[in-house]
Amino acid sequence: MEFNLLRLKNNLEKYINIDLTHSFTEDELEGTGLLSLNNVMIKGEITKNAMDDIMLHLVVEGVMDLPCAITLVPVSHAFKVEIDGSRDELMDEQAENVKKDENILDILPIIWENILMEIPMRVVSPGAEEKLTNLQGEGWKVITEEEKDINPELAKLKDLL
Repeated sequence: MEFNLLRLKNNLEKYINIDLTHSFTEDELEGTGLLSLNNVMIKGEITKNAMDDIMLHLVVEGVMDLPCAITLVPVSHAFKVEIDGSRDELMDEQAENVKKDENILDILPIIWENILMEIPMRVVSPGAEEKLTNLQGEGWKVITEEEKDINPELAKLKDLL
């Protein structure tokens, strides 16, 4: 997703309109915990302010599929990210290995970093809590917070505090 900034820098255009849809590959998702991330809509524009700074105004929306924390069933999680800032600020946040060219702007690393910040720590599929309470085997069962019995010896310690 590279954009040539020469026309913008030479004042031949006032802005560069962005209206894209992008699907991430399995290689890009490796190590993130995401199962899939398809049809991410990217809308916005690249402009130049009065001080000749390149400014980005983007809205990134999509649905990420994550594994349920209990059942590992895929759970869809919608997200929306607004990215506003100058190119220099946003590129400084990127790793040093990102190619920096004054006339070309690659927005994919900026978008990717902001999407990674939106990944929730834990998602639970509907009905997974009910399945959890029914789990038991030979000599064991899952104890929920409601079923927990407080050890009477430890309850005496609570009175001391």
